[in-house]
Amino acid sequence: MTATVRIEDPADPRLADYTDLTDVELRRRREPAEGLFMAEGEKVIRRALEAGYPLRSMLLTDRWLDVMADVAEAADGPVYVASPELVEQVTGYHVHRGALASMQRKPLPDPAGLLAGARRVAILEAVNDHTNIGAIFRGAAALGMDAVLLSPDCADPLYRRSVKVAMGAVFSVPYARLAPWPRALETVREAGLTVLAMTPAEEAVPLHELPPADLERCAVMLGAEGPGLTRKALDAADRLVRIPMSHGVDSLNVGAAAAVAFYAVGYGHAAH
Repeated sequence: MTATVRIEDPADPRLADYTDLTDVELRRRREPAEGLFMAEGEKVIRRALEAGYPLRSMLLTDRWLDVMADVAEAADGPVYVASPELVEQVTGYHVHRGALASMQRKPLPDPAGLLAGARRVAILEAVNDHTNIGAIFRGAAALGMDAVLLSPDCADPLYRRSVKVAMGAVFSVPYARLAPWPRALETVREAGLTVLAMTPAEEAVPLHELPPADLERCAVMLGAEGPGLTRKALDAADRLVRIPMSHGVDSLNVGAAAAVAFYAVGYGHAAH
């Protein structure tokens, strides 16, 4: 078993990966630059390891030592143990699940490689809210999407909040950045997928009315909460599609809209 190291000083440099976790702007810049991300809670840590992300280190409170004993035994990196109070001092918040891990990122795959053989793909433009990113990845995993492609200005799927909301589903669905945007959408079309742009516009085709040919291999493109897809993204799509609304509701949260669309293009195809 990897020897655990008890930490008594919140300024211990060995805990550098875990500092200022509540400073969103700092962590958004720092984590990709340093090639790391944070996994919080037993299930998320286990899922990250199962997905092949290397462990840099783990930080546990005493009550989680037994629960994570098998992970600690197999760990390549150090396992630090500290009081809940010290962990809160270091991270900036109360870690409810008492287990944190600093994980090493893996290189992102090439979009063309992800698209080879893919039948259902999600494309996100400027979705910069971490909660929405997490919800979309969870829906993509649950509803059988093969991959997620992100415009360069989308939020980081491996940011702690995204991973937490997704319940680790960000490790289940492969993703890549699509650049330059939106010109790189041509890569999707060259791979043989029909690009379906989600919009509440009146001229858009209701999802349930799409012909089977459009659903054979397709990419569902969604924009940020509020503004939706840009004009350039809409113009680059093969077809505009919408979710029919009732009771005067004009749109859904992007996470909810994504789930509806993912179900429609997957299971709706089977129903035709």
